[in-house]
Amino acid sequence: MTKAEAKERIEKLKSLITKHRYLYHVKDTQEISDEAFDVLKHELFLLEQQYPNLITPDSPTQRVGGEPLAKFSKVSHRTPMLSIEDIFTQEEFSQWEEYLQRLAQGKDTSLPWARNHALEYFCELKIDGFAVSLRYEKGVLQLGATRGNGNVGEDVTQNLKTIESIPLRLKQALTLEVRGEVYMAKKEFEKFKSSYANPRNLAAGSIRQLNPRLAASRPLRFMAYDLLGDLGQKTHAKEHEILAALGFKTDSTARICKDKTAVFSYFKETERKRDSFPFHIDGVVVSVNDNTVFGSLGVAGKSPRGIRALKFAGKQATTRVVGVTFQIGRTGAITPVAILEPVALAGVTVSRATLHNADEIKRLGVKLADTVVVERAGDVIPAVVRVISELRTGKEKAILMPTHCPVCKTRLVRPKGEAVWRCKNKKCMAQKREFLYHFASRKAFDIVGLGPKIIDKLVAEHLVSQPSDIFELQKGDLAPLERFEEKSAENLIQAIDQAKDISLSRFIFALSIRHVGEETALDLGEHFLSIQGLKKARLEELEKVPDVGGVIAKSIYEWFLDKGNQEMLSLLLKAGVKIINPKRSAKLAKPGFTRKTFVLTGTMESMTREEGKEKICTLGGSVSESVSKKTDYVIVGENPGSKLQDAKKLGVKILSEQEFLHLLKT
Repeated sequence: MTKAEAKERIEKLKSLITKHRYLYHVKDTQEISDEAFDVLKHELFLLEQQYPNLITPDSPTQRVGGEPLAKFSKVSHRTPMLSIEDIFTQEEFSQWEEYLQRLAQGKDTSLPWARNHALEYFCELKIDGFAVSLRYEKGVLQLGATRGNGNVGEDVTQNLKTIESIPLRLKQALTLEVRGEVYMAKKEFEKFKSSYANPRNLAAGSIRQLNPRLAASRPLRFMAYDLLGDLGQKTHAKEHEILAALGFKTDSTARICKDKTAVFSYFKETERKRDSFPFHIDGVVVSVNDNTVFGSLGVAGKSPRGIRALKFAGKQATTRVVGVTFQIGRTGAITPVAILEPVALAGVTVSRATLHNADEIKRLGVKLADTVVVERAGDVIPAVVRVISELRTGKEKAILMPTHCPVCKTRLVRPKGEAVWRCKNKKCMAQKREFLYHFASRKAFDIVGLGPKIIDKLVAEHLVSQPSDIFELQKGDLAPLERFEEKSAENLIQAIDQAKDISLSRFIFALSIRHVGEETALDLGEHFLSIQGLKKARLEELEKVPDVGGVIAKSIYEWFLDKGNQEMLSLLLKAGVKIINPKRSAKLAKPGFTRKTFVLTGTMESMTREEGKEKICTLGGSVSESVSKKTDYVIVGENPGSKLQDAKKLGVKILSEQEFLHLLKT
């Protein structure tokens, strides 16, 4: 940037910052977030440092104001460490509250909330840290574990013992479990900034080091938020009181909120004080305070129904668009991506942000060289959310969507009624790569060790060009690849061989049929029983499948009509892929499962809900999401939902997890 350009930029920045300072401090309103405003001020400061003689008295910058371990052992959580579902707005909170009140219908009417639908909440800070669990036996710390996958974590006891705020012995000889967050204060994190993106990553990395001395050298802290064990606590608020009495650091701001008005008063107060806290927070956690009520609400998916994380607005920053690239997805969709001047955003440095599609580019009015506001909500890809047109110089250029695929040069089309442009060339290499990534992913064939980087190498060496090639690989094929040791090659070949046996629903999902996600794939598998049955299905038959409408049915029908797709299926079967067909497999079907309908509710310790569904289908049964007179069994895990009550009302046979496991073995 020349001095003349810098001077023009400085003048525009000074004017813009002055405008937003007035709106915020005088008019009590704001058009951009605090984070975006701070980035503008920082850009001005850097420019003035580069050209000191351009600093003027009216510039906003002049305003005065143990021993190493060989490995970690696995630990099964006695009670799953479940995740918390996020909500972002007052409207979403109201919807959640209404949902809880609807659940009151049919609940035990002796509960206060079932009679008058009144809910009392407990609010606390959501610290941006690393969740761990501590087990105490007779008051002595015996075990510390990570969350892991929620059911199984890692034993990191020795590392957690190095944290001064974790009591090695409680004030009373009690047996209980305490859960909380390991974190690092902002001030103490400064010395590690060059190596870690944020305090959370540093805390997690420190606890998961095999050498406890390294963890001891880092100023980690612990704050408790949950107590498992019967000490007579009837509310979550009382748990916090007990934890503090036992010697744990707890959230001093946490409090009971009698209704949603009080919840949002606490939320807004916390948001205002956010930067004054010595640690990073990204929202507040809102729980139904009454423990009996909380337990009766049960679990939906991987989150208890009675708790939500009310998150702050997505982190924002300002930067400039220096270019645009166009990505091709596995179904041929073209997504414009803005190339940005690198900027710190939500604890990480980002240099790209999605522009979604041509309509979004037009709506935003974004151009090359524009200064824009980018936002990163949660862990999703950053997005451009606003253009700061006041900073334009007249040199900005319009962003033009390509007319042809950037990779295969096929002319792009925009299907009627859609917002995206697509490459219709099925042989497009970019689509092939994305398809292979999806095919090998955890929710599809789940080939351990076969990630995007390895797939890229295999494609570059012409070892893999389509899915069936994966199953034809030999250890010798992998040996010439750079950084591929013999043991790594052997492990990958074993993983590929183990992945050959796959359930019908996962196989369907792996095919990347447009509009077909996990749930639709499961519905299709249960309805058609085999890939041959699905392949031969007529359009009207596809439309009879639950939740499959006309658009999805047409997409499936046309996919199986395609000769290239038919050939791909044939080659996969020839390569040794075996699709499990539970209802037609005489070897796998069991009398206790064949033609029986199961419903699962609650969390099981021995397996995930998805694994349970697969086992049932493999043995000849089917799984439904709701209880009816046609249901044969309801399997009940920890914290069951309303399906348990429905089963009792209808007289449906109820199985505990242990009874279900026994049925699997008989």
